[in-house]
Amino acid sequence: MSAPVLLHLLRHGAPELTGTLLGRTDSAVTAQGLADCVGRAVGLDVATVVSSDLIRARACAETIARDRGLCVTVDPRWRELDFGAWDGHAPATIDPATLSAFWDDPDANPPPEGERWSSLTARVALACRDITVPTLVVTHAGAMRAALATLCGFSQAQTWSIDLPYAALLSLRVWREPSLAAQIVGLSA
Repeated sequence: MSAPVLLHLLRHGAPELTGTLLGRTDSAVTAQGLADCVGRAVGLDVATVVSSDLIRARACAETIARDRGLCVTVDPRWRELDFGAWDGHAPATIDPATLSAFWDDPDANPPPEGERWSSLTARVALACRDITVPTLVVTHAGAMRAALATLCGFSQAQTWSIDLPYAALLSLRVWREPSLAAQIVGLSA
């Protein structure tokens, strides 16, 4: 049996634009949000830093990596779920029945012109396969939930019941043998 690989998933810090569904909509991270992420990463033993290509995650990753003398690998597979026509809109502006159907079953009821939960999970699964050394991934809540579904076998409902506030850190020990999957070793919120 091979040794497990440590995978740390860090949600980006608070963005300047809040109160909306931010999928592909980009928003800079606040100074406090950046500081929160840097603080969460203190003491993590990582060989590489990976980031979503969106600035709210990338800025946090670049600061953490620079402090460690590492480079960031930007990987768009770690992006947030694409909310399509809802992207950048406050949930209160969306038809409540339609939004509720999405939250109940995001695969059967994706946002108009948006991404299905299964598509997000599939791209995150591919990104997870590339993790072979202790890695910090700075990403988004949706991608973190997709990683839990992929690596731990959690259902969509189980993953969405986990609170992942800005700068939340989730640490996993991942085995490459399919029968072993992953073990959660830490969750900091």
